[in-house]
Amino acid sequence: MKRLAIVGARGRVGRRLIALAGEYGFSVSAAIDADGPALEEADRPDVVIDFSVRAQVASTCAFCAANRVPLVLGTTGLDDDDQRAIDGVAEGVAVVQAPNFSVGVNALFDLVGEAARMLAEGWDAELVEAHHRHKVDAPSGTARELARRVAAARGWDLNDAACHGREGQVGARRKDELGIHAVRGGSVVGEHRMLFLGEGEELVLEHRALDRDIFVRGALVAARWLAAGRDAGRYGMGDVLRAR
Repeated sequence: MKRLAIVGARGRVGRRLIALAGEYGFSVSAAIDADGPALEEADRPDVVIDFSVRAQVASTCAFCAANRVPLVLGTTGLDDDDQRAIDGVAEGVAVVQAPNFSVGVNALFDLVGEAARMLAEGWDAELVEAHHRHKVDAPSGTARELARRVAAARGWDLNDAACHGREGQVGARRKDELGIHAVRGGSVVGEHRMLFLGEGEELVLEHRALDRDIFVRGALVAARWLAAGRDAGRYGMGDVLRAR
């Protein structure tokens, strides 16, 4: 069996990664969390999966770069410095990074991009996402990627187009505006609704996560794909799924 190191091992996703790893041909050689042990103390694994917090990402990247270990990265809420760290490790090893590892969501990414292209004239785009009360970043990484796909398809600058919620006298909606709305509460695993609103008709593309294991199984599929041997570089979950 291939050896797997899990960073964020005592989190919700981490615990399920440990539980399901054997089904995908892995033994868990290191279970890493904030209170120890450190990843640097682990025996060299075949793959690292990181579902932790932003503060841990640079350390995980440094370990994978120094030890030439491929990385599956599912931590969200990352900034430009984090992305540069990921670029650095991807120069020497293969990295699969995704804001969401579910198969359905990755299909949604492609569908939303295609719909945004086909419905460009006279169709407004609005995005609504919902997650449990404990989620610390907003909008979700998945919502950010959906917004990026819409902006790319329509040739927009996302920073200019994004409108995060509305309040007060905001004026009429701009044609190149993308509304993004985050809902937090209860135990919602994850819901994303992309609305395309035209004159006299609407198209809604929606994904609902009913079980957190969908993210876990997707990450383990990605880890198995990396363990088979891949060239250094950055990959997305779409690359994994299209190669299956």
